[in-house]
Amino acid sequence: MAKRVLVVEDNELNLKLFCDLLRAHEYTAEPVRDGREAVDRARDFKPDLIIMDIQMPHVTGYELILELKADPTLKSIPVMAVTAYAGREDEERIRAAGADTYVSKPISLARFMDAVGALL
Repeated sequence: MAKRVLVVEDNELNLKLFCDLLRAHEYTAEPVRDGREAVDRARDFKPDLIIMDIQMPHVTGYELILELKADPTLKSIPVMAVTAYAGREDEERIRAAGADTYVSKPISLARFMDAVGALL
């Protein structure tokens, strides 16, 4: 059975790129455009991995990671943070919130898939 990946990304082009890339590697990708829906979608979809954009309107990926890791049914799901903010302090803060890995934008497709593979 294909591994399930929830992709939380407000940028339509990035969302399509990530989902298409995952599907090309035989993962089941579920897109989420609005971070406010991410936690409920994670409960329904039961992903093996969550790819989380950090900078989104309404709710940040950082806040969502904290919420996911506080939920007993979701806290064991690995989270890959993807962000254009690549400062050392940003990475440390996001990892401290519970992200298992951190990939900076613009992404290298090979690095992106290596990070997905390492978490699954």
